[in-house]
Amino acid sequence: MKRFSITILFLTFFMFCYAQIGAPYIHDPSTIVECDGKYYTFGTGGGGLISEDGWTWNGGAVRPGGGAAPDAMKIGDRYLIVYGATGGGLGGNHNGRILTMWNKTLDPNSPDFDFTKAIEVCSSDGMEDQDAIDPGLLLDPTTGRLWVCYGTYFGSIRLIEIDPTTGERVQGNKELDIAIDCEATDLLWRDGWYYLLGTHGTCCDGVNSTYNIVVGRSRNVEGPYLDNVGRDMFHGGGKMVIAAGSRVCGPGHFGRTIIDEGVEIMSCHFEADFDRSGRSVLGIRPLLWKNGWPVAGESFVGGDFEIESERRGYSLELVVDFVRMKQERERFWNMDQSKPLVRIPNQKLEDVIGTWPEGNISLRCGDFMMRPHQRWTVAPLSDKGGYLGGPYFKITIEGTKRALTATAEKELTTVPEFTGADEQLWRIEQLTDGTFRLMPKVIPGMEGVNTKYCLYSAGDSTPTLAEYDFNSDNSKWNFRTHSYLEE
Repeated sequence: MKRFSITILFLTFFMFCYAQIGAPYIHDPSTIVECDGKYYTFGTGGGGLISEDGWTWNGGAVRPGGGAAPDAMKIGDRYLIVYGATGGGLGGNHNGRILTMWNKTLDPNSPDFDFTKAIEVCSSDGMEDQDAIDPGLLLDPTTGRLWVCYGTYFGSIRLIEIDPTTGERVQGNKELDIAIDCEATDLLWRDGWYYLLGTHGTCCDGVNSTYNIVVGRSRNVEGPYLDNVGRDMFHGGGKMVIAAGSRVCGPGHFGRTIIDEGVEIMSCHFEADFDRSGRSVLGIRPLLWKNGWPVAGESFVGGDFEIESERRGYSLELVVDFVRMKQERERFWNMDQSKPLVRIPNQKLEDVIGTWPEGNISLRCGDFMMRPHQRWTVAPLSDKGGYLGGPYFKITIEGTKRALTATAEKELTTVPEFTGADEQLWRIEQLTDGTFRLMPKVIPGMEGVNTKYCLYSAGDSTPTLAEYDFNSDNSKWNFRTHSYLEE
């Protein structure tokens, strides 16, 4: 006897984690910085990674001085690098120094590539409970003041102020202890709050590393930094931002990059990628904000979905005739409850595709009814490049080659077959509120890669392409799975 179980899952997204592609091997990465159309991150040992598109990463970045755990920031038309020399128990001691240096460019092949002489801004003598290593930068957008947090488990996390024009320590500035029980800290500012991100747990032990990233916040850059239940990070507090999962472990060395309003990513390393010999790799995830707290999202990898508009909750669908399903009807006021229940299967593609036009088919939004013209397969493309944090995707009607496509009129259509044309490639990014924006790589007739126009609900039933606006639900979409499992 066959036994059926019906499970209906209403999920805002179907996710899976992965690292960047190429050779993204790095430890203690700096915040990702853009320079002349390329992305850079620097790591322990003096080297770093470069990416043309933000998705494929390889070695080649250059940073003199060696040492450990740098951070990087563009200030005006120059790039500031801060890093730790010795410290961290390297060489058997905790004598550490934090140094800064500048460059006009990060491109090692540029004639302007020339780092200034490193300047020491603080140190530790190996005797006190502090270790000058693992610096993180914050340029306060409200005051223009530049701060460096630094330290390890060997003692406290400290805060100093440096001059944003020279990179030198501000004269008379006194270091301030702001946290313990973490390392590899970073600071950020958002909506009137200062956030201290710290790396907690154990490092440098491959697949056995327990690194994770925690956070506290304060209205004052000097603290105190409290977590979500009021614990002070100076007494070991911290709310989880990201931990191990999906065959990577040991996330550490947080960095934040704002791509657009409401579009943010966080970077880190994973101490070990279980699918890459346990190597330390660069990780990039969507950065979400929930109730005023940062939390790592998951990397979107596709699946079979309803694509649902945040505006009304209607489903993106083909403009085709609605084909009714057959059902033995009973009067609801006079049901024979002794009759056995019958499972009604989903409408099948082969039952309706013969009624669809053969050429291009337009789009609309409508009530989701689990019909074939409303079900989409979203799949990453391994050979089409990507953007900061993800690959391009193709979006097709489930079970077919019919592909979602941008038109020269800034409208949408579906073509009978996916060809790999740039207007059929989609950039999919999770926004800070958990919804998604979908952008075609190019719009025919427009020059360059599209970073302006997204899938947009111009009316409850009218999808189109229009300028992205984070403050409007018209720009936002959800991916929902509706799974029917048969045993």
